[in-house]
Amino acid sequence: MSNQAVDKVGHWQTVCDDWGDDKQAFKVHWGKFMMWIFLVSDTFIFSCFLVGYMKVRMTVTDPWPFPSEVFALTLFGNSIPLILIAIMTFILITSSGTMALAVRFSHFRDKKRIAQFMFITAAFGASFVGMQAFEWSKLIAEGVRPWVNPFGAPQFGSVFFMITGFHGLHVSIGVIYLITVAMKILKGHYDKTDYEIVEIAGLYWHFVDLVWVFIFAFFYLW
Repeated sequence: MSNQAVDKVGHWQTVCDDWGDDKQAFKVHWGKFMMWIFLVSDTFIFSCFLVGYMKVRMTVTDPWPFPSEVFALTLFGNSIPLILIAIMTFILITSSGTMALAVRFSHFRDKKRIAQFMFITAAFGASFVGMQAFEWSKLIAEGVRPWVNPFGAPQFGSVFFMITGFHGLHVSIGVIYLITVAMKILKGHYDKTDYEIVEIAGLYWHFVDLVWVFIFAFFYLW
């Protein structure tokens, strides 16, 4: 091997050693660290959306529609107000529990239980997205659009579809993410040192659930 090649190998070995020292210094898995960075940036995005929603709601001249009027009338009628949204919220909160169980079993390296609870969590997420699509279809059938709203201020449709749609996209991506990780675990793609990938997936999923709590409060209760 030439001296130049030896120098290149030595250079990259030094880079690898430095990166390894950084991981040890931070005492955190690099994937978990990067997920936290992503979640912080996503928090800023959702915060901007919700702050913008409050600004629009407080400054419009047209009356802002009451949630009990829009969602109860649109979905099931006034006799059962907001029942679908309540079920959606319950399903998503429950999915946080099943995801927590998957993380717990990852500490014991129980591949079958990890995959089982991750698949259950993904099923809950898919159910949530399906019910949200049903909700959207009913709202659209009642004439709600991003530019018009028969129940009051036309800005309601634009902020509602934008924020709930952006969150629904996160849930859909999370479902695919969980299924992919679960299948890789069953196939043995991760060794005993890589099960922290389940905790990383859990961070993402718990974040998505937490964001929905704020969306639920802002749109359906206020």
